[in-house]
Amino acid sequence: FEAIAAEAQPRLREFNAQELANTAWAFATADVPATELFGAIAAEAQPRIGEFNSQALANTAWAFAKAGVPATELFEAIA
Repeated sequence: FEAIAAEAQPRLREFNAQELANTAWAFATADVPATELFGAIAAEAQPRIGEFNSQALANTAWAFAKAGVPATELFEAIA
């Protein structure tokens, strides 16, 4: 998972909303600590939150909560 995080993080701008949500979900489901990756996902997702469908929003919120990664601005955008 460390290699995946290292490869994904600089490419997050290329990810669509579903891919951002799926990446966060996968790391949270696997209980892999990836604070830097989650921070980068939050930074990329927050200004693009309008691109997320309801399932992607739910998965993203769940993933951040499960991982215990604070993302106040992201959660405010989701709300």
